[in-house]
Amino acid sequence: MNAAPAPTAARPSAPRRLVPPLSAVAAVAIPTGYVATVDPNVPGHYPDCPFLAATGWWCPGCGGLRCVHALTHGDLSGALHDNAVAVLLFAVLGVLWVRWLWAALRALPGPRLALGARRWVLVGLLVLVFTVVRNLPVGAGLAPPPV
Repeated sequence: MNAAPAPTAARPSAPRRLVPPLSAVAAVAIPTGYVATVDPNVPGHYPDCPFLAATGWWCPGCGGLRCVHALTHGDLSGALHDNAVAVLLFAVLGVLWVRWLWAALRALPGPRLALGARRWVLVGLLVLVFTVVRNLPVGAGLAPPPV
């Protein structure tokens, strides 16, 4: 008795494959559009950072909204001044998103971000060093201006 060959799964159509990466970019574009329109440099539009309020230190995320606002207005130097680590993160995420979109167009598996324990420790140390340096007089250029 011969077994019938297993049916192969039909490959989803291109529009269906594009739904996840396009949904992800829409989910990012909506709040980014809000931050682009509502200036975080004007006091009262966004809540204060609880870490900054409690310690007086800039946290690794402080200046992130101002960074996004600056990037949406084409001010790369202002964005780097507000939060350089966020600019680096956005660049990495942008490259990963383009790779994901390309893979979806070509019906290939999407990119995987697999960081081992050593690399996560390295990322953590980078963020820690950034946090400490931006709070020292020598790293004042890495701290966003007070609002």
